[in-house]
Parts: sequence; structure tokens; C-alpha cells
Amino acid sequence: MSQNKNALIRYKTIDKCLQNRYRKWTLEDLIECCSEALFEYEGRENPISKRTIQMDIQLMRSEKLGYNAPIVVYDKKYYKYEDEEFTITDIPLTENDMNVLTETVSMLKQFKDFSLFSDVSDILQRLEDKIYSEKSHTNPVIHLDKNENLKGLHYLDEIYQAIIKKVVLVITYKSFKSREETKFHFHPLILKEFNNRWFLIGKTKSSQPITNLALDRIIAIDYDFNLQYLDEDFDAETYYKDIIGVTVNAGLKARRIELWIDAANAPYVLTKPLHSSQRLIKENEDKSIIIHLFVIPNYEMERLLLGFGDCIEILRPENLRNRMKKILQRAVLRYETENEAELNT
Repeated sequence: MSQNKNALIRYKTIDKCLQNRYRKWTLEDLIECCSEALFEYEGRENPISKRTIQMDIQLMRSEKLGYNAPIVVYDKKYYKYEDEEFTITDIPLTENDMNVLTETVSMLKQFKDFSLFSDVSDILQRLEDKIYSEKSHTNPVIHLDKNENLKGLHYLDEIYQAIIKKVVLVITYKSFKSREETKFHFHPLILKEFNNRWFLIGKTKSSQPITNLALDRIIAIDYDFNLQYLDEDFDAETYYKDIIGVTVNAGLKARRIELWIDAANAPYVLTKPLHSSQRLIKENEDKSIIIHLFVIPNYEMERLLLGFGDCIEILRPENLRNRMKKILQRAVLRYETENEAELNT
């Protein structure tokens, strides 16, 4: 491996470390992480001197690499980014970068009619829009829905690499329901995005069911190279076929859910189905419709249906209809209680 490539690995590793604001990073910590990263890529020990990492930090701070990284030292010992949102992977494109990307997009568009490239057509469109906005100094024409303040996104690449290299993770995690954070081994299978939130899907043990972890609840990630990875034959398409969202309730089977949708919302539901199993049963004279889904009930499905308010009615099954009815009754009661409190003040 060339020295330049070694340096790039170190820069990226230092960047990942400093993005993790929940840990204090000493120079020795950075050396250790860089050594582990180089070992992972090269498969052999590659000692790194303190001076090498110090020089790396100086270069990352400078304009020479184009990073201008705001790396500062505090308490005369620890390193961090002064700008907590900074990352070297989010620097502006140079004119040469844009020229190369323009040529690449033009080349790839020649193959747009091949089935192999059908899934990347939207990516090319977004990339073309990014290049145009950078060149013309205008706002992008394509705006993607994203949550810039969502925590845990900096783990995406790290987890992705662990999945493709089949490495066991050691995760420090704190769910919304837990009072204390926990630390455990996790065998990552896939990353899944739902409703602008990212989830890591995998197992804690071979005997345990598949579970999901929200990236925004992950406190820290480490690795256990000594523990054998559970190399399971996992098919995400099959696993999530009958699911809305990410929660798969073990032991439950898909059931037919019959829904009435009012006339105002019927066009939206028909053009953007609630699930791939959605089928139109009847269109009423008032333009309202009756549809059915074939899904496994879960939390995300309930949230989706409740979001329609009085524009939707669950017709079948009876137990789901009664459950949603009770939730809505409690919601109405909450509003009535608030109104009474206001009247009494």
C-alpha cells in the first residue's frame, strides 16, 4: 500500500474519531485508532510514530489538503473539532472535481437504458443537480427531505464497513425506555432507513432474534476482532416483505387490514400506497374508497394510520379497530381535560 494511501486512511480515521464528541481523544488514542485502521486494510502491523500523527493533524489543519480542519487542543491533552459539525468528507468540490464529475455523469447517462443502471438514475439526477448548483453558485433544484440534526449519522460509514467486512461491533446504547446505557456485542446485518431515521439491523447472539438499533441512540462503537461473526443468510426483502417500518414482531403473521379512506385523501393513498400489498376493494359514490393491506401489525403501522386522524377508519380486523378506537378516545379525553383546566383558571 502506498504511503499516500496510508496517509488518507489516517486522515479519515482521525476525522471519524474527532466526530465522536462523546469521547476525549488523546494523541495516544488517535495513534491506536490509526494503527488499527491500517492493520484492518493491510492485514499486518504498521507502527505509527507520535510525530506522524502530529504531522497529520497539522496537514489537516492547513490549506494544503483543502481540509482547513478546525482541530483544537483543550486541557493541554485532548483533541477535538472546534466546529462540532465539521468533517473532512463534507468539503466543497473544487473546479477540477466538478469537471471530472460532469464527465463521469455524462458517461454513465449513456448506459441509462440498461437494466443494470435503472436503480441509479435518480442518483445521477441528484449528482447532476449538485454539480450544477456548485458551478452556478445557485441553490440546488432538487431538495431531499433530511434531518440535519439527527444524531448518529456519523456512524453510517463505520457501520457499513463493519457489515461488508463482517466485523462484530461492541455497541454502547441507550434506548428511550432505558435509564442506563448498556454495552453489548452486535453482529450487524444491514442498515435500514425509515421515515428519515436510520436503523442497524442484526443480532446480539445466534440464539437471539434479529433486532434493530436506532443510530441516534448509539453512544459509542468499538470492535471485537476476536469474536467470530455470525454469517447468516439474511434476505432483507423477504424479512420486511409484510412490514411497514422496521419493527418485526416475532411470532406474528401477516393479516388482512381493511381500511376506509375519505374522498379527500383517497387520491393520495392510491398514488402513494401505504404498503406494497395495498389493493383497492371498492370506490364509493362519494369518492371515498375501501382498501386492504396484508401486513404484520406493528408500532410504525399504527403511527401511520393514526396520522390520518378522522380521514381513515379501520374496518377489520375487529381487535385492531378496537385498539385504535381506544387510543383515539384517550386522545380526545386529553384535549377535553386540558380545556376544562383552562376554563377553571
